[in-house]
Amino acid sequence: MPDQTALKSLTQSIDRLAPDFTSLSDLIWDFAELKFDEFKSADLLVQTLKQHGFAVEQDIAGMETAFIGQYGSGNPIIAFLGEYDALAGMSQLAGIDEPRAGETGASGHGCGHNLLGAGSLLAAVSLAKYLEANGLRGTVRYYGCPGEEGGSGKTFMVRARAFEDVDAALTWHPAPFNGVRSTNNLAVLEYYYRFKGVAAHASNAAHLGRSALDAVELMNVGVNFLREHMPQDCRVHYAITDAGGRAANVVQAKAEVLYLVRAPELSQALALAERVDQVARGAAMMTGTEVEIVFDTAATNLLPNLTLENAIHENLVAIGPVPFDEADIDFARKIQATFTQEAIRSSIKLYQIKQDVFSNEKIDGATALHTGLRAFEGQSHFRAGSTDVGDVSRVTPTAQCWAPAWAIGTNPHTWQVVAQGRSPAAHKAMVHAAKALASTGLDLATSPDLLAKAKDEWQNAVQNEPYVCPIPNHIMPAVHLSTQ
Repeated sequence: MPDQTALKSLTQSIDRLAPDFTSLSDLIWDFAELKFDEFKSADLLVQTLKQHGFAVEQDIAGMETAFIGQYGSGNPIIAFLGEYDALAGMSQLAGIDEPRAGETGASGHGCGHNLLGAGSLLAAVSLAKYLEANGLRGTVRYYGCPGEEGGSGKTFMVRARAFEDVDAALTWHPAPFNGVRSTNNLAVLEYYYRFKGVAAHASNAAHLGRSALDAVELMNVGVNFLREHMPQDCRVHYAITDAGGRAANVVQAKAEVLYLVRAPELSQALALAERVDQVARGAAMMTGTEVEIVFDTAATNLLPNLTLENAIHENLVAIGPVPFDEADIDFARKIQATFTQEAIRSSIKLYQIKQDVFSNEKIDGATALHTGLRAFEGQSHFRAGSTDVGDVSRVTPTAQCWAPAWAIGTNPHTWQVVAQGRSPAAHKAMVHAAKALASTGLDLATSPDLLAKAKDEWQNAVQNEPYVCPIPNHIMPAVHLSTQ
């Protein structure tokens, strides 16, 4: 880690810049734009990069809302990953402890990407300014990565070789805890199954109809039976994206269902997806319909880098706790009161918030906000989620940390995440994460041995498993593949 003088100078610079970037985060929260539609959010981030002297390249990998900002020169090239997409139907008023939509049916930042994008940018800008002010070589890049939620924007950027010369990549994510937790997320594949049948009057000519909706329902039943016969760590879930209409007296001539197939390894996901395809074809045969299988997107399972993760942890230890106050903790208690005790215990177990590094106290169900730092075990853990950060990790050493922007018990993709997205506690967590990432970037810029060790670990991990992008070259990013 950098010496205490360097660390203090860097973190003080971040504190000075913090108000502008928390305001930036709040504006992105307000925009709440969906995958590949993040035009206002992306423009705001691009303009901020330019204001701080970054050269910006836009329209990366065929995505209008993808961009790269660069500052400095020479090696190492350190990348900071930013996200800024929201989730559909997640509208929620901020700062309240009850579910209340700001606008019925509107989108909302249910995964905290408004904080993620602004926090990573704060880290990038701060490190770039520090390197220049101290005459240190190194190139800082900020990658504006759209469509993490169901779009796999980073996977498209990797496919376009946007990370080809990057020495290391760093990112973070809002969470109910503070620290580093090495995870090997699941690979994910997404497919639309579009059934085509024959319309008919559902009463006096039903024998002439061929129901696409029946096919969707039979497919779902078939896949539910398949769950018993797939590996335990795999996941399959679906959403009916087109039920064929609202008239019950019409045999639906079209219907569509979206499936996500997840597995610890991409090869396992591909094998399981083939079985799901067979179920879909069987449902079409049973109903006399036709099925079109449309590949949407994919992401590879994450490849942890313990060397970089340990470096982030050491910086989190040096930085100290997030400076929460009683008002932050009080709001967290109000949010936590909306959870069951089972949800709170599950959150503690999921993130393994066992012991606090600073106080050595055990975290229990009475703790509303993680005010300390979890221990870093130096080994990877299973996590059932998926992220396109996985594809970045396959082409360059990559690591991330987590910061306690949410009350303990908060699950991603819920109204409680959106409600906490503009809170003072979330702002403090975001700034804390920026300090951890920027200081780790400084370590990489000033310690060739650390970077070499991270690269050696990464090289050993990938040498027997060459990366193959899971998205075929002919597939382009799509905002809405659904026929709705």
